Amino acid sequence: MTYLLNSPDDFTDEAVRGLVACHRDLLTQVPGGVARSTQTPQGQPALVIGGGSGHYPAFAGWVGPGMGHGAPCGKIFSSPSASDVYSVVRNAENGGGVILGFGNYAGDVLHFGLAAEKLRHEGVDVRIVTVSDDVASNSRDNHRDRRGVAGDLPVFKIAGAAIEAGADLDEAERVAWKANDATRSFGVAFDGCTLPGADEPLFHVEKGQMGVGLGIHGEPGVRDSRIGSAAEVADLLLDELLAEEPARGENGYDGRVAVILNGLGTVKYDELFVVYGRVAERLDELGLTAVRPEVGEFVTSLDMAGLSLTVVFLDEELERLWLAPVETPAYRRGTMPKVERAARTGIWDAAEVEIPESTEDSRACAGTIVAVLETFQRVCAENEAELGRLDAVAGDGDHGQGMTFGSRGAARAARAAVEHDAGARTALLLAGQGWADSAGGTSGALWGAALTSAGGVFSDTEGASAQNVVDAVSAGIDAVIRLGGAKPGDKTMVDAAVPFRDALEEAFDGEAGPAVTEAARVAREAADKTADITAKLGRARVLGEKSVGTPDPGALSFSLLMAALGEHLTR
Repeated sequence: MTYLLNSPDDFTDEAVRGLVACHRDLLTQVPGGVARSTQTPQGQPALVIGGGSGHYPAFAGWVGPGMGHGAPCGKIFSSPSASDVYSVVRNAENGGGVILGFGNYAGDVLHFGLAAEKLRHEGVDVRIVTVSDDVASNSRDNHRDRRGVAGDLPVFKIAGAAIEAGADLDEAERVAWKANDATRSFGVAFDGCTLPGADEPLFHVEKGQMGVGLGIHGEPGVRDSRIGSAAEVADLLLDELLAEEPARGENGYDGRVAVILNGLGTVKYDELFVVYGRVAERLDELGLTAVRPEVGEFVTSLDMAGLSLTVVFLDEELERLWLAPVETPAYRRGTMPKVERAARTGIWDAAEVEIPESTEDSRACAGTIVAVLETFQRVCAENEAELGRLDAVAGDGDHGQGMTFGSRGAARAARAAVEHDAGARTALLLAGQGWADSAGGTSGALWGAALTSAGGVFSDTEGASAQNVVDAVSAGIDAVIRLGGAKPGDKTMVDAAVPFRDALEEAFDGEAGPAVTEAARVAREAADKTADITAKLGRARVLGEKSVGTPDPGALSFSLLMAALGEHLTR
């Protein structure tokens, strides 16, 4: 358990503050996380890596020359918000574009993705690399759909080394994906971790048993098995990874591997070295050469009693970058070349951002946007209880509340922007941020992305036409599909949004209001039909057939808001 804390709510922020205080030569605290203490060279790609806290040294401990340029820091085991990611990027990026690197978890995918949507609309070239090394979480054929565990270390180390060596954004992205595709991890847990302020671990493993195939957010494993000796555990871990060893002699792989034995918090170094002794013995027997192996704590899970093994199947390029120098608070290797690094000139802060200049026509459009969002707020409040009831059947029951919080935050943000003479584009961009920050969760990220992408269609210097309205709504739906990864039939908002988009395009003849109203009618019919579908995504999929007979709350709320939009535009 966590013995030393002041407040569970402030634990993450205070830990980040202390980390920076200890490493002022390398780190600067910025809104949402940390960045390098030096300015990113003009035109160099920025590698921004992050996720929830509780995994130190990942991720803030890996910011420095040869690795990350910045790290947004979420609460314990929770994705950083899109605003946190955006803020850290703004403090790290300097004209060369940015790679957002994070483990492949739903919350991170959504919130990093939402930040990417906003940055792209502002002209920043953003690439996303999701680490997916955990062999327990999906099949070999679906490697990029696995979750990320300790493979974060080699992937970010190799990508950072490529950037330090002069790679541009395209090259750095290629190398990062190459490293991810060559990386495999597998772990076991003997007992769960305890959140700060909690009295009990998130899970227990029966005495004499171990959870096999653990995750780093407190997940207990995909199955339980008898605890074996250190050698037996080493064999289990290595056998799982080498089952996916590529053929030697193909694509430059000749049996040279980077090996990382990672303690998750409670299993300490002496035990790890006992396990690694067996790993090294097996590697020798199999004719494999370990290249600069690492044993220690690299990606922890608070005080989880467990360990993981990571193997990277190297070719000449990956090996060179794996061995390159790096200097961060928690991970150092070799001596960094003497390079002139400019001191940081300032810290970007959202509170100090100026509203772009706008024209009268665009400001009038922004006023209409505020009125629409206030209508959304009213509709969400009126339907909060029913949406929550539907969500409770096969989810966690918070959809109604999340929609109410999100629409309120969006309306408030847009209203404040208009009071400062914002145009239509800026009003919608800030509304998207307000929705995501206020609602949180999946729906918050998706509606935030929808408003952000819709904002990209408008301008701060021109008015809006009916065609702009239709294009903005379609762009918002496209963002939801792109970011959420759902398709029709998965029982999500998309089941209403796609029929709506198709009907809107067909019905539009120059007048937005009637076309939106007709498309909203189609969306409501589609939402009602989701009652016949078994959920395939999100938390509802765990309950399977229990969701049958109940329409998807996300699809229903979408149809309600589109009906309100059509009515408002017609009026």
